[in-house]
Amino acid sequence: MGTLTIRNLDDRVIERLKAQARANERSLEGEVRHMLTERADRRLRVAAFRERTRELASATAGTPQTDSAILLRADRDR
Repeated sequence: MGTLTIRNLDDRVIERLKAQARANERSLEGEVRHMLTERADRRLRVAAFRERTRELASATAGTPQTDSAILLRADRDR
């Protein structure tokens, strides 16, 4: 595992991170590690989601699509 050093971080940011860490029952280091991991993983999930939506769109290319607002209205009117 690697080590990351962050210099010149505003004291107010550090205090907010400490408060957030306390609220989540983690150390400051654990909180920052959690935040960075979540952020990095989210980018991967978003990229995978976008790729899947492209695949689905290409699978239905040329097929007429109904506006979802029309379908929702019809369902509510039942």
